[in-house]
Amino acid sequence: MKNNISDDPAQFSPKHNYEKTKKEVGYVTRKKAKNTDYQRIGFMSGLEVHQQLKTKEKLFCRCPAGIYHDHTNYDAEIIRHMRPTLSELGEYDGTALMEQKTRKEIIYRINNKTACTYEIDDTPPFKINREALEYALEISLLSKLNIVGEVHITRKQYLDGSIPTGFQRTAILGVEGEIPLKHKKVRLIQLSIEEDSCREISDIRHTRIYKTDRLGMPLIETVTYPELYTPEELKEAAQYIRFLNRSTGKVRTGIGAGREDVNVSCKGGTRVEIKGVSHNKWIPELSHNECFRQWALLNVREKLSKKVQNPENWKIQHIEIDYRDYDLKYQPIIDGLIEKYRIIAVNLPDFKEILSHFTQPGKMFADEIADRLKVIACLEKPNMTHSEEIEPLIIQDNFEKLKAQFKAGENDAQLIFWSPDADIKTALEVIEERCKMAFDGVPKETRKAFGNGTTIFERVLPGADRMYPDTDSAPIPLEDEYITKLSKRVPTDIIERYNQLKQWDVPEDTYTYIFRNNLYPLIERIVKELKLNPKFVGSFIGHRLKFVEGHFKSANKFDYDKLFDLFKFLIDNKLELNLCKRILPIIYQYPKMDFNSILTSLNFKHVPHEEIISKIPFLKQKFQEIRISKKDEVAVHWIMGELQKTAVGNITPEQLIKAIEK
Repeated sequence: MKNNISDDPAQFSPKHNYEKTKKEVGYVTRKKAKNTDYQRIGFMSGLEVHQQLKTKEKLFCRCPAGIYHDHTNYDAEIIRHMRPTLSELGEYDGTALMEQKTRKEIIYRINNKTACTYEIDDTPPFKINREALEYALEISLLSKLNIVGEVHITRKQYLDGSIPTGFQRTAILGVEGEIPLKHKKVRLIQLSIEEDSCREISDIRHTRIYKTDRLGMPLIETVTYPELYTPEELKEAAQYIRFLNRSTGKVRTGIGAGREDVNVSCKGGTRVEIKGVSHNKWIPELSHNECFRQWALLNVREKLSKKVQNPENWKIQHIEIDYRDYDLKYQPIIDGLIEKYRIIAVNLPDFKEILSHFTQPGKMFADEIADRLKVIACLEKPNMTHSEEIEPLIIQDNFEKLKAQFKAGENDAQLIFWSPDADIKTALEVIEERCKMAFDGVPKETRKAFGNGTTIFERVLPGADRMYPDTDSAPIPLEDEYITKLSKRVPTDIIERYNQLKQWDVPEDTYTYIFRNNLYPLIERIVKELKLNPKFVGSFIGHRLKFVEGHFKSANKFDYDKLFDLFKFLIDNKLELNLCKRILPIIYQYPKMDFNSILTSLNFKHVPHEEIISKIPFLKQKFQEIRISKKDEVAVHWIMGELQKTAVGNITPEQLIKAIEK
């Protein structure tokens, strides 16, 4: 049902309020944003970059790493319920208390090929995987970090169910490093090695399902200081760290192998963590919108401070309503009634114009409440409606009746949610808690990212007290001699590779693709061993190979080293190098096919230079007979066109032009 909304500022309408508050916040799209916009709101961010290591085995057991399976392929299920425990200081972690409220049943699907009793906490940990430790130390050295003298393994508490033990084993390997960006250096706090978590399959109501194939795989985490002051700078740092990790050739690639947690805050806000961003191209939009979301929440706080004198005494009111007394023709409510859900109405004192306050593109403050109802009270969306919907889900007269029933003030707002009986108490607590947080500004939380640049609430931000020593693992000393030996295996810095590509005059638009796929060593090898022009090789790989990857599908995983073999084949057989452009799409699709067979499939025939050049006088005579033009350059192009099919792969265009002109 459409709402007839007035644009008259004197008459309140949710749409007008949403647009008005969007302007108050000064929101601009990322494309239109300037550095002055980020300076105005105090954009500040840092990164936690997670990268899987390419080891044969997992970190604390001997199960194979890197073997994935479909979520339907499992040998057993284990069910667990997580509960919080007191810290050494006699306090509970806020995240743990939140997870307890959800009353989640956690189900783990286990495949015997990729998991063992260690991962379900039935066996103590094995000694740390030395292959993984060495890889992580090499990357620490490449990151200019100071290596610790002794590795101490600790436990980091996780009660969301992503790790069956309720904690993750982790260890700091290096501290206080740096990475160079185009216009500045960014300091690194630390690099840690840790075990990866489970992969979530589903999270519906009070049941969350995971599969354990990724669990326990070695992972490194590189943490920067919050010294990144624009979204583009943030993306550049994420790219650099990812390229640095891949330059070693000792990390996994592909979906989920590298993930970033993006920490964002604004002036007067607080640190909010956007979890598990798997695409670096998402980072600018996500961080931009998160910073403005916080700026909007500070605007909400300012408005509430003028309305409510004593926030500590602020409370919601609620009543259960009978659908027969109201016109609630909205399918999710009807579906809930079939499941015997109860319908609860809530009055929010002085929250008029707050529920429809802008927070993110396409989202308002009411979404902040709905997100928490989904996560904490486990009410699947859509789970509520309210008096400030831009396009009402139920007839607005319902809220007028509610105002009368609540004896609500003119500045109050109302919402309605539907819930099983067992979740009503939690839902009411969530609504009141989130509204009370609005009086303080920006709550500390982690948020889930979406490709459109928006985020939703995921959980309360964990505290620093969730780390404690692992009593099952002995300290590991790192001798100076051992670290010196490892430092000799460290590759050249990414910045040196970048400068070398510039010196070779390789087009700059190829750099991201080259570094993302760690193709610099291949280019360097082709240039050094085969003596080919580096600009030609870099352009071929950065442009042609990228195009082929985007337009063709390989029958097997394509080995980039096949390109070295291709160029060597052309040189050894005295074939013209441009033939590689015709061969590449076929060798990419059928990597096991030999080069001679590919040439046969292309109907290519090796013809000596002399034979091709000998045809030029005849073609020149023919051109004069048909008299297309008297211009010499037209004659040259026409003759080249006639010889092109035979010439490709046998003679370069430059050699052919010289022969025709001569």
